[in-house]
Amino acid sequence: MISPTIGSRVDDMLARAREIDWTPWIIVGLGAFLRFFLLGIKPPHFDEGINGWFVDQMVKSGFYRYDPTNYHGPLHFYILLVCQTLLGRNLWAIRLPVVLASIFSIHLTLKFEPFVGRNVSRLAALAMAVSPGFVFYGRYSIHEVWLLLFSLLFILGLLGLWQRGTVNYLWCAGMGLAGMILTKETYIIHVGCALIAGFVTWMSHRITTTPDAKLVKQSWTYLDLIVVAGTGLAVIIFFYSGAFMNWPGVTGLYKTFAAWFKTGSQGAGHEKPVYYWLQLITRYEQPVLVALVLAPLTQTIRNLSLRYLAIYGVGTFLAYSIVTYKTPWCIISIVWPLLFIFGALVLNMPDQFRRATYALTAILLAISLGLSVSLNFFRCSTFNEFNWKSERSAPANVGQFFAWEPYVYVQTYNDVWKLTKPLLRLAKANPTYYQLVGHLIRTSTYPLPWMLGDFTKVGYYEHNNMPDKLDGDFLVVQEDKIEEVESKLHDTYYTEPMTIRPYQDTSKLYFNTKVFYKLFPGRVPEFSGKPAK
Repeated sequence: MISPTIGSRVDDMLARAREIDWTPWIIVGLGAFLRFFLLGIKPPHFDEGINGWFVDQMVKSGFYRYDPTNYHGPLHFYILLVCQTLLGRNLWAIRLPVVLASIFSIHLTLKFEPFVGRNVSRLAALAMAVSPGFVFYGRYSIHEVWLLLFSLLFILGLLGLWQRGTVNYLWCAGMGLAGMILTKETYIIHVGCALIAGFVTWMSHRITTTPDAKLVKQSWTYLDLIVVAGTGLAVIIFFYSGAFMNWPGVTGLYKTFAAWFKTGSQGAGHEKPVYYWLQLITRYEQPVLVALVLAPLTQTIRNLSLRYLAIYGVGTFLAYSIVTYKTPWCIISIVWPLLFIFGALVLNMPDQFRRATYALTAILLAISLGLSVSLNFFRCSTFNEFNWKSERSAPANVGQFFAWEPYVYVQTYNDVWKLTKPLLRLAKANPTYYQLVGHLIRTSTYPLPWMLGDFTKVGYYEHNNMPDKLDGDFLVVQEDKIEEVESKLHDTYYTEPMTIRPYQDTSKLYFNTKVFYKLFPGRVPEFSGKPAK
């Protein structure tokens, strides 16, 4: 029999639980589940391998040597360094910080409630939680998620200063700006669009007035401004100077733009047509598409923050469209303001259309969730982006359109597991196998240099370079080098074809039978070299 005291406590707990507004928790929880579930299902992306390699160099040198032609700020690398030091070299270690940043971005979206309304902010957060793009790139160890997070924080701070004027929002704006500068050179687009959007929003108010247009009296002091500005400047100098060990890195803050403007105008292998972002949105982000098309209707909504977000979002979309250099992960830092516009349009429809609008909204969010599940858990590495190098138009028919996975861009194929899983299986059973001799004879082997970073005797040979002794415990050989390499091998090998990523020729993988025979019981070696003289 339950005692009256325990029963009373249970009743109190249930009463408190009923008083809690669980909706934000459910939205954030759904976003967290989609981002964490099977996080290691796809191999490291090319850029993840590059980022991991940079972290390995930081371990050796003690700091990140900022290169203004690399177009990415130093913050991401220092965060990865901490996480990889604590958790080891594995996919969870390099992806965990970005996953957490992506989840926190959903939380920040909910924090726009005082300016756009509770239901609008929740619809925007839900759309972000289930969006194919926000989930897909929220599971990648790349810089763009940090730009999403800090641009959200920056705009939240601006709106807060406009309508609340408290020191907390001053910190949001200041740290958001500092974070964007520490993340990626494209912060200049967001800052420029934010300033222009302010002027255009004022013009919008002159046309159709809003009751919340007046700048409120600010409650922060000049001392607060000095502290916020000083803190932001200090962290920028700290990270760009390599923790004060690479002062020339600070000059990269302005040197980067000369190289970036050149790359942005020419494309540098990632050139896409002006309508590229519209195609991505049509393929994946239907709520954003609705908001983009109907954004002018926000002029009829008497809420200045929503008008500002619409103008800022459309302006950022147009600015990124002009830039020739386009990579699909930028989509998440471009379109997030339009999620609020989607929510606002849904909730401001005339009463006679409201029921149909709610049904359509549910359908669109269900489609987003379905596309997100399909992309992230079934087609995350085996499907490739539309071949922009051979075609400049959209897929020709509906079937091709839905087989098209442009978000899966320069993604490493599952083929790399053919090499890494046997190696790691041996090494985890016996650490002496980390001393295996490996020769990777081909161009551009990323992400393998990071994936094999714990193996101390692996050599990488590009162009016409070759090791003195070609026989090894394992080899990866580029297609046009196979004949030359095999003519100089003497040992017996198991072999398999292996393609690292799109637009690369197939490599041939060799496992020395003396080392790997236990992993391939009963298998007949496919290659035997000439006996040594």
